[in-house]
Amino acid sequence: MDLASRLLLLLEVAELGSFTKVSEHRNVNRSAISKQIGKLEQELSVHLLNRTTRSLSLTAAGVEMVNQAKQLRDLLNNSKRLAENYHNEPRGELKIASSTLFGRQYVQYAILKFQERYPDIRVELLLEDRVVDLVGEGFDIGFRIGEPKESNLIAKQIARNRLLVVAAPAFIDKYGKPNTIPKLESLPAVVYSSKGLLIDKIKYRESSGNEAFIQLNPTYKVNEVEMLINTALAGRMFAVTTAQMIENEVLEGKLVPIMTHINLTDYGTFYAVYPHRDSPLKTRLFIKTLKEVIGDKTPIWETRIPGFQKMYGNTV
Repeated sequence: MDLASRLLLLLEVAELGSFTKVSEHRNVNRSAISKQIGKLEQELSVHLLNRTTRSLSLTAAGVEMVNQAKQLRDLLNNSKRLAENYHNEPRGELKIASSTLFGRQYVQYAILKFQERYPDIRVELLLEDRVVDLVGEGFDIGFRIGEPKESNLIAKQIARNRLLVVAAPAFIDKYGKPNTIPKLESLPAVVYSSKGLLIDKIKYRESSGNEAFIQLNPTYKVNEVEMLINTALAGRMFAVTTAQMIENEVLEGKLVPIMTHINLTDYGTFYAVYPHRDSPLKTRLFIKTLKEVIGDKTPIWETRIPGFQKMYGNTV
């Protein structure tokens, strides 16, 4: 490993916070990481990290070296990106990060279509519902709901993602179709819940134009979005879901949209996010391929809900 590689390793240690996390990320032994950092300190003749049994912290020299390593990483990434733009056909590796369900439903299909067109591209796909550090972890592109908060990322809108309320016919047979918000709030619901996030309220717009909230009655909380649909299908609870999560359940009559007269606000918009405004050819072409899969103006998931354009306050 040369000086540049060790500097980038130091940067990774600083960003991930421990040798253990770096060793897991790189799939190498923890002692090998520690050994390379030790060699870097010997090579520079300066102490870079304060080590204890429980934590690591940068020395003043370590902070300076990490700043240099960030510049080095940017330089290397920019050089690679500029070189790729001189190719007539995309090549090399494309690293993609996506939320789990969206990745399974659409990104995976787009990858197969993309590689059929451009066989010289190797693709790595990470499916995780956490916010991935695209720059720090070396990803070319990520797919998220909502614009990124990071100032170093560029965002391109992919598709809207509207809300709806669904219940199984068995649920409707038992409780009837609710037609008022108080009635809906009294009925059992399955809701998404994970560490630090509980979605038990949904925003809607009143006839006056003011925004208000529907307080759901959670009978079941679960941290897997696919379980919302599966639970609603069982017929004991209703679910508030996004159109993107619906596949053929409405078309097949297994789920029925309810409370369609209320004006629900959009849950969010899917964005492609990437580190550079002048993105590589491979990134631009993959976004184009994904949009072909999803649809340009009306996303494919809305076509699986007959009449959806006139439900929940939608006009288009």
